[in-house]
Amino acid sequence: MTHELIIAGFGGQGVLSMGQLLVRAGLLENKEVSWLPSYGPEMRGGSANCSVIISDEPVVAPIVTDASCLMAMNRPSLEKFENSVVPGGMIFVNSSLVDIKVSRDDVQAYYIPCNEIAAKLGNSKVAGNIMLGAFIALTKAVSIENVMTSLSYTLKNKQHLLGVNRQALEAGAQLI
Repeated sequence: MTHELIIAGFGGQGVLSMGQLLVRAGLLENKEVSWLPSYGPEMRGGSANCSVIISDEPVVAPIVTDASCLMAMNRPSLEKFENSVVPGGMIFVNSSLVDIKVSRDDVQAYYIPCNEIAAKLGNSKVAGNIMLGAFIALTKAVSIENVMTSLSYTLKNKQHLLGVNRQALEAGAQLI
């Protein structure tokens, strides 16, 4: 199975980190992976996205043009990338920040209130992991345990944050 994703939002939402976590988890599962970031010169607030491929087959090119999935963390990202998803694909929308609906009826749309749930968990920075949890629960592209192993590596100097990140992944998974 091959998952070709576009994860998009603005800088500071963890969009690039979301892609890295998926790729590291895929590597732990001996899958073929690719991560290609794209971002503007702004540190926070500018547009950011990444192309992620997780596959059982070799990855030929790292650029995702026909995505099986879009994770849109803000409205401009949904508007920009909605038509990049193939018919029958999935679009995950951060309904906390996106005030419009997916305009297509040939894709599955999932509205995840990432920021609202993150606020309830007491840490706004875990909104992306709520989205990841929903994606993983639906697709089984990688396991939540391997994402947690990847997080442990990423947060090696901030191990105290692992608990809230696990809660975020599980909260997103429970929405599906």
